[in-house]
Amino acid sequence: MNGDAQVQNLVVLGSTGSIGLSTLAVVRLHAQRYRILALTANHQVDQLYAQCIEFRPRYAVLGERARAAELAARLAAAGCPTTVEHGPQALIRMACLPEADTVMAAIVGAAGLPPTLAAVVASKKVLLANKEALVMAGSVFMRAVREHGATLLPIDSEHNAIFQSLPDNYAGNPQQSGVVGLFLTASGGPFREFAEADLEGVTPEQACAHPTWNMGRKISVDSATMMNKGLEVIEAHWLFNVPAERIRVVIHPQSVVHSLVQYADGSLIAQLGQPDMRTPIAHALAYPRRMAAGVEPLDLCAVATLEFAQPDAARFPCLALAYRALAEGGSSPATLNAANEVAVQAFLDGRIRFPEIPRVIADVMDRLPPGGALTSLDEVLAADAQARAAAERAIVGTSAR
Repeated sequence: MNGDAQVQNLVVLGSTGSIGLSTLAVVRLHAQRYRILALTANHQVDQLYAQCIEFRPRYAVLGERARAAELAARLAAAGCPTTVEHGPQALIRMACLPEADTVMAAIVGAAGLPPTLAAVVASKKVLLANKEALVMAGSVFMRAVREHGATLLPIDSEHNAIFQSLPDNYAGNPQQSGVVGLFLTASGGPFREFAEADLEGVTPEQACAHPTWNMGRKISVDSATMMNKGLEVIEAHWLFNVPAERIRVVIHPQSVVHSLVQYADGSLIAQLGQPDMRTPIAHALAYPRRMAAGVEPLDLCAVATLEFAQPDAARFPCLALAYRALAEGGSSPATLNAANEVAVQAFLDGRIRFPEIPRVIADVMDRLPPGGALTSLDEVLAADAQARAAAERAIVGTSAR
């Protein structure tokens, strides 16, 4: 913590995405407690400019040099003293700034792994919204958390709910804490009642029209395939040290029960709330205290009914692929994640149909053996690159048929 105990210096990696925007919304409510030290985005110059004018961070980062130069010129003309940098190494520098207390890791996909891991190695308080960091590099990442004494708080609504439902002294030993299993809830996305044959013709616009959550396009497609839930199973395994066979996924269309912990005495403890990411963000920012998130309280009488159901394996094959990757270990989770990212982008670009997303992923996993445990970031990134190349080849083959 910096010298002023009342103020935390906050770095937001991915400030123009949905999690970044929600983070800044919470910060606005508590301007006396949080100072924005750095903001980063990939290519959203206009949005990052507006954020810099409002929050006046010391640093801002964009993906490309030309966009960074444009932003720097506009900020200088507006009299804003923010220093603008660009590229992956700048993201890592932001994550390690000595004066940074807390790092919100909200960059989507594999691109978020290096800066998030750098924040852990720098012993920061890391608010983890980048699930791919644990999917790709779970063993490497959690070892770094232990070795460097970083504070890791989950932001995904499901994992934050589990964190809140576990004992305060939970130390990664489920048996000692009487934890029998975890339940991850899933809305089921926009296609939970579609017949399997109807999925052939769905469009990116339909896949991105999530019924309860407001998310980015990639995550929305992951929700529609339920790969998002599969990635969360892997993430939950690493966060809470619970074996895969004790992590269950249940469809819950209302999206107000965010996840549950099952105990040996038969209890199920759950966290409920509005489907609004400001709640888990506020919880993690203020932890171990509580503060307002700007979210209306949940009206249980208005919700009235809570439904739960088993996922349909035929409609959601990505879920089984995630469990397979976790069981295989080695490079398999990194392969799963990389192939999924490439396949989802190909679907959004109109290169493949929706049902071909899991087919591409399965093809890549079949072709690339998992091998032994990955022990370094370099090994993780090499596995990621190999899987991306294999996925592109699979997509070309799919398009040629």
